[in-house]
Amino acid sequence: MKRYKETIMKFVFLLSASISILAVALICIFLFANGIPAMHEIGFFKFLSGTTWKPTSNIYGILPMILGSIYVTFGAIIIGVPIGILTAVFMARFCPKGLYKMLKPAIELLAGIPSVVYGFFGLMVIVPSIRNMFGGSGSSLLAASIVLGIMILPTIIEVSESAIRAVPESYYEGSLALGVSHERSVFFSVLPAAKSGIMAGVILGIGRAIGETMAVIMVAGNQAIMPSGVLKGLRTLTANIVIEMGYAADLHREALIATGVVLFIFILIINLTFSMVKRRSVR
Repeated sequence: MKRYKETIMKFVFLLSASISILAVALICIFLFANGIPAMHEIGFFKFLSGTTWKPTSNIYGILPMILGSIYVTFGAIIIGVPIGILTAVFMARFCPKGLYKMLKPAIELLAGIPSVVYGFFGLMVIVPSIRNMFGGSGSSLLAASIVLGIMILPTIIEVSESAIRAVPESYYEGSLALGVSHERSVFFSVLPAAKSGIMAGVILGIGRAIGETMAVIMVAGNQAIMPSGVLKGLRTLTANIVIEMGYAADLHREALIATGVVLFIFILIINLTFSMVKRRSVR
């Protein structure tokens, strides 16, 4: 009876894995089958390097959206990564137990908040604050970067904290035995040993930032033009797809799917980078 149960569970696990692989394969086939012909019709380099997106005139250049996605993600990294890593260090090595019991659930709650709530917070709080301090509309690269920087914090904090706690205690104790202070032992002995795990958390955070849609739509301004400053509006690849897919048709619709192909390649590169970092950490 036990052997039959094991056989059945092996089949269930195999079926689950096969369905996951099949789902990814179908998504790839759909995207590339519909997106590549559109790139060919528009012109591959014209599509990727064009600076004008004007569907009414059959002009499809996504360079503004590519740069918009890169700039917003880079801004989120500048804001979120230092705060996330330092918070993880504090929670793993400096935080009192009483405070940790409150801080840990708060971080987990932050991870469970829907992206539209982050976007609403940005629209109601961050955008008006930027407008009052710097002028303009407030919907800008800076607003989107701040919102995304907050959104990626839980991912970076949780993965980085786990990596820091996984470092053998002998690294820390050996540093203390040499007369090094607690702070220096943490930053110069423990953190270097956890570098691969911390990098994995950062890469996962980048993946979330570059793929985020709803929050960015609400605070970025959604202007399909070349980004011209941190206080100016822009549009990302994800926002471009969501905003226009509802009414797109023919070549316009195929161009949006081709935009999805470019975004898919970006995410694929990030995932491959994560896999390489993880493989190096195992070695």
